[in-house]
Amino acid sequence: MDGLERDAAVTTLKQPDLGNSQDSPTPHAAAAPKLPLRQLGINLNHWYVVAQSKELSAQPLAVSLWHQPIVLYRDRTGSPIALEDRCPHRQVKLSEGTVAGGNIACAYHGWQFAPNGSCAHVPYLEPQQKLPTCQLRQYPVQERDGFIWLFPGEAALAEQTSPLSVPEWEHLNFIGSLTTIDVQAHYSFLIENLMDMYHGHLHGGAQVWANPVLAELEADDVHVHAHYAAESYYRIDKIWSASQLIFPPLRQLHPEPLDVYYYYPHWRSTLGDDFVIYCLFCPVSETHTRAYLLHFTSLERFPKLHKTPLAVRRFIKRAFTNSASFLLRRLVREDVLMLEQEQQAFEQHPTYRGPELNRALTAVQQLIRQQAAESGGVGSRRVGE
Repeated sequence: MDGLERDAAVTTLKQPDLGNSQDSPTPHAAAAPKLPLRQLGINLNHWYVVAQSKELSAQPLAVSLWHQPIVLYRDRTGSPIALEDRCPHRQVKLSEGTVAGGNIACAYHGWQFAPNGSCAHVPYLEPQQKLPTCQLRQYPVQERDGFIWLFPGEAALAEQTSPLSVPEWEHLNFIGSLTTIDVQAHYSFLIENLMDMYHGHLHGGAQVWANPVLAELEADDVHVHAHYAAESYYRIDKIWSASQLIFPPLRQLHPEPLDVYYYYPHWRSTLGDDFVIYCLFCPVSETHTRAYLLHFTSLERFPKLHKTPLAVRRFIKRAFTNSASFLLRRLVREDVLMLEQEQQAFEQHPTYRGPELNRALTAVQQLIRQQAAESGGVGSRRVGE
């Protein structure tokens, strides 16, 4: 089969087992109005990452997810709490306040709100007065795999789905590296960049793979899976393999399958058996996207290491954590430059639509439209608006 035949091949691929991260219902909604892709909202009825676990303490943390200002903090038990970041008294940000006895206290007048969003205390309340009946919105929130996950849609639907599983985070056979992405662009530009394996020219010597050919493509209402036949510069099979990051002459091209998955709204990729990468999305607005990029290197090729004491394996995992972060930061810098130029070009020429030759990106765009429609309105900012 030549390159053109491989690029045209379409088969069904078995999805990797990621727990119940894909349990969300997929009703067949009416087609979304043909607004520009770069103005579409997100499907709010999914779990999104809003912070790392280590960022969250007993003090308030302000985050934003698709036009919704949210305040996070930990209650007395250490569990994460998520409320709308707005004191109903004078509309100021609760994230400017403090946490007192498990409640969050506004910095302005000291009004306190319980973890369920109800008003719990007003310092100057007179004996004959009753507590105001104002109620803050409480968001479903989970802490897992090192991140704080939030469900911004209809709370009743939160139990019908689960956050995307990242089992490598805790697994001792994987060494993780992490960096953040903060780009002034619509989230669709970022996911297209991640699904497009043909832009290696941009990254030069930092590129991990080469010569990709789109061989197989699968898509449905909740995911897109693109399988590329490719070659990898890295092989993790010796104790000194990590030095390939620093000494390019040690790298040798060899065939490896390259698979990229858009599990709406997040992304996952595998390069052979050695590497797993995730991008966990937090779209802020139509022109601002935040995300966490995680890179895991597998130690599965070192069976003797698996027999060492757990304390030794934990030490190795900690010692090499973020060893690839410098490479990730370079890749992100180069990609962000292109994504922000794409956003600027769209704002200058919103009706222009360039030719797209990669079928994987066409499938991604279709999925974005389907998911935006299922959220109850294209471009909607809040549930009920």
